[in-house]
Amino acid sequence: MSRKIILGIVIALILGLGAAIFFGKRGACPISSGKGRASLAGLLSQAKDLQGKGEFLAAREAYVKLLNDFTNSNEAANWQKKIEELNIRLLFSSSVTPKSALYEIKSGDTLTKIAREFKTTPELIARSNNLTDSKIIPGRKIKVWSAPFNILVDKSQNLLFLKSDDEVVKTYIASTGKNNSTPTGTFKITNKLVDPTWFKSGAVISPGSPDNFLGSRWLGFDLASYGIHGTVDPQSLGKQVTEGCVRLSNRDVEELYIIVPAGTEVTIVD
Repeated sequence: MSRKIILGIVIALILGLGAAIFFGKRGACPISSGKGRASLAGLLSQAKDLQGKGEFLAAREAYVKLLNDFTNSNEAANWQKKIEELNIRLLFSSSVTPKSALYEIKSGDTLTKIAREFKTTPELIARSNNLTDSKIIPGRKIKVWSAPFNILVDKSQNLLFLKSDDEVVKTYIASTGKNNSTPTGTFKITNKLVDPTWFKSGAVISPGSPDNFLGSRWLGFDLASYGIHGTVDPQSLGKQVTEGCVRLSNRDVEELYIIVPAGTEVTIVD
């Protein structure tokens, strides 16, 4: 069995054990299984049917049950991916979960002010409430994510784990520093930039340039010159090739940029 499949199964177990904590108590969306364990085919059909109906929380629980009951299945890694996809869909939807709040907009509120109060991002509030601009109306109720996120980077696997209360939300393929140059330890994201300019050895490389290795987003650490960023070379992902930063695809770093606020803790391990 390959290292990636083994890793997938381990993460799947983590996800399964913490499912009730992350998006709600088990039993809130019951999965019928008859006596004992449900059949694999029956559970899989049920999960797909629920997802097709847009019942994402219940569909997620069905996939978690698949992982719990059939951990050794060759499909375990695929079910893990399904759970992570559903995590993000729930995060970006207006569905209120135990880790979010229904907030009534007050006079004088702005997205930035609300985000600061709940330690989230204006972008996540806008995305989860289908807001196309920053205008908000007093009296309207909106979903606001209220649980803290944290990030774990595993250099040995070149993977980045987005977590909430120690439960894995999504796994991203990353690149880390060549010659093991990415520092280990715990850091905080202190600044976030869209289309960052790259200042390299006195040179100024503008956003959008094929020579700008920072890609479309920058999440800087409280350690000068280090952070998480995108890439103009997606083929390099999964390898130790950077000058020390953590590199994601532009699509993934743009997603992460929406989700995590400044102050988010990032732990990097060998």
